[in-house]
Amino acid sequence: MAFLWLLIWEVRSPSLHPCSYGSTLRYKGVERMKPVGKHSLIGASGELSDFQEILRYLDELMLYDNLWDNGNSLGPKEVHNYLTRVMYNRRNQFNPLWNSLVLGGVKNGQKYLGTVNMIGVHYEDNHVATGFGNHLARPILRDEWHENLSFEDGVKLLEKCMRVLLYRDRSAVNKLQATNITEEGVTISQPYALKTSWNLAAFKNPTVGAEGSW
Repeated sequence: MAFLWLLIWEVRSPSLHPCSYGSTLRYKGVERMKPVGKHSLIGASGELSDFQEILRYLDELMLYDNLWDNGNSLGPKEVHNYLTRVMYNRRNQFNPLWNSLVLGGVKNGQKYLGTVNMIGVHYEDNHVATGFGNHLARPILRDEWHENLSFEDGVKLLEKCMRVLLYRDRSAVNKLQATNITEEGVTISQPYALKTSWNLAAFKNPTVGAEGSW
């Protein structure tokens, strides 16, 4: 499973979302993206139960923030900073939350995109990924992403990346969602299936030229 997030003017994020039972894809329709407050969206790969615990932390954080009733609200940068402390603290307790998280959003015209992993390593960038996406998709994003990318072209680019990942991960499914974050709020699409083709020559006889290998 991999998460890809791309920063254009808004933040958009297709994602594969199976939930495994061991090596079995037991549940194939689990959504792993949730709005956080008014300005942010979180996505997670990894352990689903740990992600649910993180969502509980965030619910408490948003409630505490709302109780101040001072006309201000936490933006994506603040929420991301909070998550980096949570993940690092749990790591130091030798009881990490087994997730890689992505936090994106828009507040006061400022776009933000950051990620943090289970041991607290975090950074901000114009595009981020987890899992296989770090190795196979980000090179594509580095080549083809630019600041003037339109919404339609951004989704096509992310679908291209997800297709590359799907072909190389036996535990992935071809369902994904597209999320749009603007100043007006968060819109999460219904899951839809990525169009794929298994008629490529490399798939017909994958062991050609690999004598002696597994």
